[in-house]
Amino acid sequence: MRSFDEIYAIAAERKGGPEVLEARIGAAPLSADALQALPEDRWLAEFAKRIFSAGFNWKVIEAKWDGFEAAFHGFDLDRCAFMSDDAFDALLQDTRIVRNGAKIAAVRDNAVFLRDLRADGGAGKVLGQWPDDDYIGLLEFLKKHGARLGGATGQYALRFVGKDSFILSSDVTARLIAEGVIDKPAGSKSSMRAVQAAFNEWRAQSGRGLTEISRVLALSV
Repeated sequence: MRSFDEIYAIAAERKGGPEVLEARIGAAPLSADALQALPEDRWLAEFAKRIFSAGFNWKVIEAKWDGFEAAFHGFDLDRCAFMSDDAFDALLQDTRIVRNGAKIAAVRDNAVFLRDLRADGGAGKVLGQWPDDDYIGLLEFLKKHGARLGGATGQYALRFVGKDSFILSSDVTARLIAEGVIDKPAGSKSSMRAVQAAFNEWRAQSGRGLTEISRVLALSV
């Protein structure tokens, strides 16, 4: 496995130099304090946006998002968690949103999930403060306790909410395979542990977070 500096050099050469690469890396994730302070409705909103975007044109979801916010009452956890059958049926007819019953149900179920986290300090504490060196544990937690938050959906939800994260996109996966970390797209527990170990090593070498490392890996391909 190459060092982070070696992979960074590959990415810089391919993208036109370090300055261009740094610009492409983009904004840093939110700080731990900012995640702690993030309102719980914003966690639910981002989860919902990624769930509705999965397998769909993201631009369509973005264009309709004000309608989603209105239809789901600003993603208020209590209102979504205790959604009545009549309210659910009304959403199935609501043209402001994408009328997918399974995904509407996931909003309700994830509201229940996030409400349950209040007993341990809330989403900002439990999810936002999850250790970066066990990011795969957080992904597994979302998959187990959330609704439709496994795989790429959970990864994108955490990235867009501002959590320091890696996304196993096709480009990141290609770099991980090239470095001998995995031999095919990660999915098994053993392969995810190998990915986490590689990211932890690159974090120690570079002082960068998961998001920056993930982006450099993607840009190196």
